[in-house]
Parts: sequence; structure tokens; C-alpha cells
Amino acid sequence: MNKKLATSVLALGTMIGSGAMAQETFISIGTGGVTGVYYPAGGAVCRLVNRDRAEHGIRCGVESTGGSIFNLNAIRSGELEFGIVQSDWQYHSYNGTSQFEEDGPFEGLRAVFSLHPEPFTVVARADADISSFDDLEGKRVNIGNPGSGQRATIEVVMEAMGWTTDTFSQATELPPAEQALALCDNNVDAIVYTVGHPSGAIQEATTACDTVLVNVDNDAIRELVDDRDYYRMATIPGGMYRGTDEDITTFGVGATFVSSDAVSEEVGYQVTRAIFENLDQFTSLHPALENLDPEEMVSDGLSAPLHDGAERYFREAGMID
Repeated sequence: MNKKLATSVLALGTMIGSGAMAQETFISIGTGGVTGVYYPAGGAVCRLVNRDRAEHGIRCGVESTGGSIFNLNAIRSGELEFGIVQSDWQYHSYNGTSQFEEDGPFEGLRAVFSLHPEPFTVVARADADISSFDDLEGKRVNIGNPGSGQRATIEVVMEAMGWTTDTFSQATELPPAEQALALCDNNVDAIVYTVGHPSGAIQEATTACDTVLVNVDNDAIRELVDDRDYYRMATIPGGMYRGTDEDITTFGVGATFVSSDAVSEEVGYQVTRAIFENLDQFTSLHPALENLDPEEMVSDGLSAPLHDGAERYFREAGMID
């Protein structure tokens, strides 16, 4: 992947005002699989940024990636300017813990704003005899592709439960775009996914075959949530997906929009401004974004310092002191 943060001088015919030549800045947003929420959320950001590109000169592109861990590593290396990541992995990246212990703290990581809640979601085949999270023992479970927040989160959960991949009869590593087909083709008994709802990927699985969503609530999970500020108990409303009429209790994180201190203040400011000055339109672009609260977006799940451009916008808008 080529580094895209670059400027190109436009044609001589675009000289404006006093004769200075306009410049164009290219930015890329790392998201996730195309059937998840990150990809359309990143597309929504780019749509609003690109709408005013003649004014600020920023051209935004969205990339489907492996997810949170990939995005954070790519931002650190300069391959991406922005990314959508789970709040827990933002914390670990900035502090150099968990998956990022070997690389050390990413001190240049910067938070821009938070997005939607993301419950940890388990979907099982209706005929797999799985009625609780503990019932995954001895089953065929898709634990997600390496580099995804989904995979990293299930590994944390497995450690809390005292499980390893040998706990399952089979542990597959399919990305989100492939797991619904695997479930409905009876290649796995259950899938796990940390995702905002409603989710196209979960909708696909629950529509194509008979499935149930599974409660993720036991003493080990409660202790996990109590010990980590970036986790919280969560509810997936009953009736959202076929086959599950009752509310599902689980835990979750939040999706967050991040960058680095290598991205200029002006770029961070214009991206933040594009979202918050068009928030009604932004929240209408995907159902998972519908209930965003601007006050919560400024702080919830943000463990890295605010990007200078985001902070500048929030101060101008009176959203922070």
C-alpha cells in the first residue's frame, strides 16, 4: 500500500486569487470488511469531506482492511492517515499493551471522535445446541481473521474464560465477509463478531439460515468488564434479527475514529468539521450511526489525546473548554 498523504500542484489554469496555486491533499481511511459497519461509516466520512473538497483541497478515499489492529499499525507506519478502530485497541495501541506490547506505545496516536457502540456478538446455528456462551466448548467456531479487532477481542475473552483454540473442535479464521456463508453451509457452528447493529453481516447470516443470537454473560465476562474501563455491558434488542425475539445480553466496546500527529492540524480540523457540521446527514447514512450523540462523540472511548485539528474544532464549537 502506498503512502497517500501527499500534495499535488493542480494545473496552471486553476490559479486563484493572488496567483497562488491550489493544492490537493489525499487522505485514506482504513475501515474493515465490506459487509461490516466500518466500511460504510468510512465511506460516509469521505462523502462529506469530498463534498467540500473544492473549498479545502482534501480528497478522501476509503479502504477495506483487516480491521482495527491493521488500521492502527498502518496509521503508525504512515500507510493510512485515518482509521476506524475499536476503543479497546485504541487504548492498547497508545499504551503499548496487549497486542502492541512488542512495538511499544504509539505515542503519536491521536483520537478524532467516537462513533457507535459495538456489542460482542455470537451467532449460532439453530441446530448446533448452543444456548449460552459456555456451550461453544467443543463446537466449530469462527474466531476471525488475524489483524482484526474481532480476532483480538475473542482472544481476550478466551483468556478470561481459560480457553484456548483447542477448546473448540475447530477454530476457523474467516474474515467477516465469509463467515455467514460458512455458518449457513454448516462449515461452522457459530461465529463471533464485534460490530455495530444493525449489521449487514449478521443480517445476512440470520436471513440465509436458521440461527440464534447467544447471550455472552457469565462471571468471567462480568469480571472482564469490571476490570477494563473500555468494556461495558451491552444489549442487542430482540426482534432486530430473525430467530432472536428476546434481548441479548453481552458486553461491548465502541468504534472510534483515529489519526496520528503526523496528519496536519488543518486536515484534522476539516475532517472533523465536515462531520459535526453535517451530523444529521452523517447519522442518516447508516442505521448504526442513527443514535450518535455529539457530546458523547467528543469523549467516549477516547484514550489517546485529541488530534490538534479535532481539538481546535471542538473548542471553536464550544464542545470542550
